[in-house]
Amino acid sequence: MKKVIALLLVSILILSACSSGSDNSETANNGAGGGQTAETNEITVWAWDPVFNIKALNIAQEAYNKEFPDFKLNIVENAQADIVQKLNTGLSSGTTKGLPNIVLIEDYRAQSFLQAYPDAFYELTGTFKPEDFAEYKIAATSMDGKNYGVPFDTGVTGLYVRTDYLQQAGYTVDDLKGIDWDQYIEIGKKVKEATGKNMLSLDPNDLGIIRTMIQSAGSWYLKEDGLTPNLAGNAELKIAFETYKKLLDAGIVNPVSDWSQFLAGFNGDQVASVPTGNWITPSIKQEASQSGKWAMVGQPKLPGAANSVNASNLGGSSWYVLNVPGKEKAADFLAKTFGSSVDVYEMFIKEIGAIGTFKPAAGSDTYQVADEFFSGQKIIAEFAAMTEQIPQVNYGLHTYAIEDILIVEMQNYLGGKPIDQVLADAQAQAEAQLK
Repeated sequence: MKKVIALLLVSILILSACSSGSDNSETANNGAGGGQTAETNEITVWAWDPVFNIKALNIAQEAYNKEFPDFKLNIVENAQADIVQKLNTGLSSGTTKGLPNIVLIEDYRAQSFLQAYPDAFYELTGTFKPEDFAEYKIAATSMDGKNYGVPFDTGVTGLYVRTDYLQQAGYTVDDLKGIDWDQYIEIGKKVKEATGKNMLSLDPNDLGIIRTMIQSAGSWYLKEDGLTPNLAGNAELKIAFETYKKLLDAGIVNPVSDWSQFLAGFNGDQVASVPTGNWITPSIKQEASQSGKWAMVGQPKLPGAANSVNASNLGGSSWYVLNVPGKEKAADFLAKTFGSSVDVYEMFIKEIGAIGTFKPAAGSDTYQVADEFFSGQKIIAEFAAMTEQIPQVNYGLHTYAIEDILIVEMQNYLGGKPIDQVLADAQAQAEAQLK
C-alpha cells in the first residue's frame, strides 16, 4: 500500500510539474526579452538604432506614461540582422518563449514574416486608422486585408549635398533639383576635379541604391504579385545597373565596406553628397562642425525611364505585436502613440528629426520648422511632401534573396558580362531558388 501511495504521489508531482511547465511557458515569457501577461504594465520591445528607433520608443513611452504612469518599456537593442535571426529562430521553433511583445521589422522583410508565420502576429485591425498613413506603408504591413503592423518611419530618400563643395565647382543647390543620374554624374566629375572629393560612398555588397533607382520608376525585383521574379526584361532594372556602372566608371565613388565607413564618408568630409533615406539626417547632423554646409534635394531620376520621379524609398520600418501574453497592452501602447498621436510625432521631429508616415502630423507647425544645420531649409516639410510622391510597389517576399543573386551578377556585369545575359541569368537563378 505504501508503494501505491508513493507512486500516486510521484504521479501527482509529475502532473503538477507538467501543468506548471505549461503555465511557466507563459511565465517564462514574462522575463527580460519575453512577452508579458495581458494585465502587465511592462512589455518588451526589440529594436535597432539608439539615435533613431530606440529614442522614438522612449518618446512614445513618456507620452503613454501621462495616462498610464506605471507603464514601462523594456527596450532590448539589437542589430537589425540579429533581430531577424532571433525572430526566425524563435518562430520556426514553434515556441514564443523568449520573444518580445513588440518587434520592429523593416518593410522589405515584413511580408516574409507575416506569410511564413501567420499565427505569430497579433492582428491590429481597428486599433488605428490605415487612411491616416502613407499608402505604401499600409500595403507593406498588411496581409489578406488585415493590419498587422503600425507604420512608423518613412524611408523617403533625398540627395544630401555639401553646398561648399558645389560652390567650389561652380554649382548651386538649384542645379541639382530635378536632375537625373546622368546629370548627377556629370556634376560629380566637376566636383571631383574642383575639390578632390568623391561624390558618394557605395558598398559593393549593398545594392540599396539600385532599389531606390527602380522604385523611383515604379518598378521592383518582383512582379505585382510579390512572388514572381521580375529581372530579365525589366527595363528599369537594366538602366539602374547601367547607371551603377557609370557611377563607378566616372571615378566619383568612395568605396566602403561597412556602416562605420559609410558614416565616416560624410562626417569626415570625404564625400560631396549622400543619396539615401531621410533616416540619415540625425547621423549627418552629428558632425556639428558641418552646420550650414549641407542642403537636401530630391533624389535623381532614373535616366530614360519615363515614369521616374525625384522621389523614392530606402528602408523604413513598422511596429508589430507578437501573439504572446501582453499583446493587448502592447497594441494599446502602439495605438495611442505611433498609431494616433500628433504630439508624439511632433516630438520625433523636435528631438530626433525622425519623419513618420502619419499624415495628420504633416500639417503640424513642427514640420515647417527651418533647420539651421541645413541653412534654414525646411527639410522635414520637403521630405513629407516627397513621401506622397513615392511610387507604390509590392516589396513581396524575396527582396534580399534576390538581391543576394544580384550582388554576384553585378560583379559579373562590372567584369564585362553583357547586361542582358546578367539579368537573364539572375532571373533563372531566382526562379530556381524561390520555387
